[in-house]
Amino acid sequence: MKQIFFFLIIVVGSFALRAQKVYTVKYESQANVKVYVVKYESQADLKVYKVKYESQAGSNDGKWYFVDYESQAKKKIYFVDYESQADVKIYFVDYESQAGWKNTSKKHLFY
Repeated sequence: MKQIFFFLIIVVGSFALRAQKVYTVKYESQANVKVYVVKYESQADLKVYKVKYESQAGSNDGKWYFVDYESQAKKKIYFVDYESQADVKIYFVDYESQAGWKNTSKKHLFY
C-alpha cells in the first residue's frame, strides 16, 4: 500500500512540475494561449518569473521554464502584438517570490 501511495505522489508531482513548461510558437494558430507582455505590473493578469532550470518550474503559479522543443512543453504560447488579441496579459518580474496570478479567472488557461 505504501508503494502505491509513493508512486502516486511521484506521478502527481511530475505532472505538477510540467504545468509551467512553455514553448513559444512561431504562428498564432499553433498556440494554446495567446500572451501579451504589459509595461506595468498593475496591468497584468499573471506575473511571470523565468526560472533557470526545468526542475524549478511551478505548478500554474507563474514560474515558467522555456523549453527548447515543442514536444517538451505543457503549453504552447504565442506573443501577440496588441493587448486586445491576448488571452492573458503577463508581466515579467525580477524575483521568484513576486510570481503569481493577479486575475485568477484566467488561471484555467494554463491547466
